[in-house]
Order: sequence, then structure tokens, then C-alpha cells
Amino acid sequence: MSKLALLGGKPVIGKRLPAYPSMGKAEEDAVREVVRSGVLSGFYGSPGPEFLGGPKVRALEAAWAKRYGVKHAVTMNSATSGLVAAMGAIGLGPGDEVILPPWTMSATAMAPLAYGGIPVFADVEDRTFCIDPDSVVANITDRTRAILAVNLFGHPAALKRLRDIADARGLYLVEDSAQAPLAQEDGQIAGTVGHIGVFSLNFHKHIHAGEGGVCVTDDARLADRLRMIRNHGENSAAEMAKGNLTNLVGFNLRMTELSAAVALVQLANIDAHVARREKLAKALSDGTRDLAGWTVPAERHGCRHNYYEWVARFDADVVGVSRELFSKALAAEGFPHFTGYLAPLYRLPVFRERKAIGRDGFPFTLSDRTYGDGLCPVTERLHEHDAVLFEPCAFDVDEAMADKLVTAIRKVHDNRGELNAAGKA
Repeated sequence: MSKLALLGGKPVIGKRLPAYPSMGKAEEDAVREVVRSGVLSGFYGSPGPEFLGGPKVRALEAAWAKRYGVKHAVTMNSATSGLVAAMGAIGLGPGDEVILPPWTMSATAMAPLAYGGIPVFADVEDRTFCIDPDSVVANITDRTRAILAVNLFGHPAALKRLRDIADARGLYLVEDSAQAPLAQEDGQIAGTVGHIGVFSLNFHKHIHAGEGGVCVTDDARLADRLRMIRNHGENSAAEMAKGNLTNLVGFNLRMTELSAAVALVQLANIDAHVARREKLAKALSDGTRDLAGWTVPAERHGCRHNYYEWVARFDADVVGVSRELFSKALAAEGFPHFTGYLAPLYRLPVFRERKAIGRDGFPFTLSDRTYGDGLCPVTERLHEHDAVLFEPCAFDVDEAMADKLVTAIRKVHDNRGELNAAGKA
């Protein structure tokens, strides 16, 4: 066994991994075309064709709808904006509850607050890390308005079961699919099972436009409401005639022509981008799945996992070394990673202190929900003890480097006895 780099040996990977080359000449040409046109944003807030945006925005929406097999795609300036708009579109109001997981980016839990909704945290599944349908059911009350499922790390949640739960109780299912383009459950693309799906074009996703987001739906009414919320709430006369102006206080959530032009190129190449990350993840899983106390990511039967993150579960009792010490040794070998992901969102001050909007704590003044440790034990264990994460989207890794990444993990694992002894010294 070679000596661990942390203990003075030579690291397996001697230099920083190169960043993934996400932009190329096609994107550059697309941006030049827009700049030369002089139309950097084609939106107008007033009634007319331009209410729906410029030619690139409309082309992206058409291409996205076709690629994902949905009737409507509505672009946004970010997936966060998409989540907020989705909460508005479903008619969420003060005191309504939205059930969502605590192990995700903060925007998921903040979106309901924009309309006075109350986030209710359901625990995640131990194997897929997505929201647990059993925990969802246990948290449904007569105030529940929606389930906000996250297709975390690129693996789809139990979407069809969640849709059945929602339909049986008259609830909305909204999917946060920011990390999961092209993920699938039983042949259906994640993000298209719920009433609204929200995708991200943030710079560190599988495909990106720097910033941006896309909402998808098969419901024409929801699509219209998304468009109005996106663009200042104007053009609401049609909704007024229906007697429904709920949440049509609009914002400026519009995507620029520049972002849409880049996103069009990226969307055309999405299969290649995603396949490269899936190939890398498979190499890591195949190369380390036999290690004791090290569980590679699960793929539920019938699902496609696109590996925005590759997340292994670490069992310190079996390995015989703490996760913290194992991580230090792995970093010393040149393996870029992090542990724990994000702390459960209910530990954020907004939930701990139950203060969101205004001086008096709205909307928590409308609810007796409290947020404290122990609320979601699986999530807490994964964050505090188990999860070791690698970002396939971040790095340009060929087969030779993938072999070195595997070697780094195996080297630390093989030398765990020496590492543990040194840690106790």
C-alpha cells in the first residue's frame, strides 16, 4: 500500500482538475447574433405579442416544450423565480401549507413564503435522498395546498406516487427539477409529472445560460398565470373576466435574449452534456461499490439518474475512521469533494426564529408549525454523518482521470487503519 498523502506520501492526483468546458464557439456565435440584432430583451409589459418576449425567448420555449414533451414552457430569469412564480400560479395564499424536503437549496423553501405560504418539512428517503412519500402523507393537513418535490442530485423523486397522493387529496404537485434535466421515472422525464416543473439554467448545472430557468406544464391556465406573474402581472384583463386575480401582482422575472440564445445551443447539446456526467458517475460507482462502509448512489428501478451530484454514504462505524478524517485524507490525495451537502433548511434563522416578512413574523403568525432539530432524522443523519459528495458537473474528467479518482478513494480506504492510528495519535 502506498503511503497516504496526508501522512507524507505522494498524492494520487497532483493537480487541480480542469473545469468542465461548458461554453464553445456555437454559444459565442449565438451571443454575437443577438448583440448585432440590437434586441437584448424583446419583452414589453403592455398587451401585444411582445408580452411573451423576443424571438430567442420564444424559440427556446418552443424547443424546450418539444424536447420535454409538454404543452407549455415558460422561461424565467432563474429557477428561483420559477419556483416563486409556480407558487403564485397555483393560487397559494397566506397560511396555506406546502410540503417539501429540508435537504435542498434554500430557494425551494423560500418560494412559498413569498405568498405567505407555510413550508412544512417532510423527511427524505435514505437511498435516493428525495422526499419520502410516507413522510409527505404524515404531514398533510386540511391546510395543505401543495407538495413541492425536489429531484435531488439528478435522481427523480417518487413522482408518480406523489402525483397520486396529490390528486387523491386535491393538491398541486410542483417539481423542483433544477438538478435533474433528462432524469426519468418509468420513461417519463422528471419535471413533467407534476402540475408544474421548474428547471435551472444556472451556471453550474448540466446545461446553463449563466442564469435562467424554465417552468413546464400541460395546463394552459397555469401557463398563462406563470407568464403574467413573470411580466409585471399586466395583461390580466382575461383573468379579471374569469374572476381570478389571485397572486397576479406581477414581477420582472423575464429572461433576456442573450440568455435564451445561449440556452438554445445548450439545449441542443443536452444529451452529450448529461451523458458525460453519467459516464463519470458510473465509473466512480463501479470502481468503489465493493468498499466496506461506502455505499455508492442508488438508482431506483425504472429511473434514470443524471448525477448533478455523485453522493456516497459513509458509515464510520464500518470503515473505522471518522468521516471528517477520511475526507481530509481524500482531499490530500487531490480528490475534490465535500461532505454533508446543506444543513436541513429548518435550521435557517427564518425558520428557527419564525420571522420572514414584516416586523411581526408573518406568515408564521398564521401557523403553529415549529422547526427544531429532530424534525427530519434521516436528513440530519445524512448531513451530519453520511454524505460524501462529488460534482460531476464541475470538472472535465477523462477515463484516465476517472481511474485516478477511483484510485484515490480506494487508497484512503485501504489505508484506513493507518489513518485511524494517526488520527488518534
